[in-house]
Amino acid sequence: LCGERINAATAERIGLAEEVVGTGEALERALALAEQVCEQSPSSIGRCKQLIHSARDKAIGDGLAAERELFVELFSTEDQREGVNAFLEKRKPEWKNR
Repeated sequence: LCGERINAATAERIGLAEEVVGTGEALERALALAEQVCEQSPSSIGRCKQLIHSARDKAIGDGLAAERELFVELFSTEDQREGVNAFLEKRKPEWKNR
């Protein structure tokens, strides 16, 4: 609110940044995170992106309600069953985006 500048360490400490990397390491770390995301269910990723984009225009209570609705919706997907089965069988899931 005051327009003061903060450094990366402070941004991380107060929760404004999730992680701080060294100079010149940002692209490499971003690509590593993207690879992790790509291993997740496309259905879940899509719902997360939907929530992130809609959060700009919603009060926090409305956002939490939307999150709950989408979470419940995901439980009826084929990908949810595949994720649980893959975990129990100790194998990588084969996502269908359904």
